[in-house]
Amino acid sequence: MSKTLMLKPKLSEKTYALSDKRVYVVEIDKKTNKHAVARAVKQQFEVEVQSVRILNTKGKAKQVRNLAGTKFRNAKGKRSDSKKAYVTLKVGYNLPFFAVVEEEEAKTLETQKQFDKALAKEAAKSDKPKLKRLGRITKKAKADEEKN
Repeated sequence: MSKTLMLKPKLSEKTYALSDKRVYVVEIDKKTNKHAVARAVKQQFEVEVQSVRILNTKGKAKQVRNLAGTKFRNAKGKRSDSKKAYVTLKVGYNLPFFAVVEEEEAKTLETQKQFDKALAKEAAKSDKPKLKRLGRITKKAKADEEKN
């Protein structure tokens, strides 16, 4: 086994939801064990690892087709097997896998606030009473307006 371990993060909605609980999912080599994953995460990201769970997945069977799009007879295909690790970090630590998503959410929230503020401003403008006559206001009209 090599000294460096390739950690490929799985980025999906499910793993994003797990990241709120400080659990991150990474694809690893088939020969890697829990201890090697924990050491690699600690070295590469400078975080404290609480636990590591490993999951082996068998490759699914798939249909083999030729270039014309018809099935080959008696031909069996298979996707490759894979292995992934669920890494739980200690409290106060996180990995930067979903930083871009969180920045986008913050930007969207800020844009929504600006939009709401503009709507409130427009509503305040439309609530103001409008002058009934156009042009200059005479002294008599000003006095009537002050009485009301």
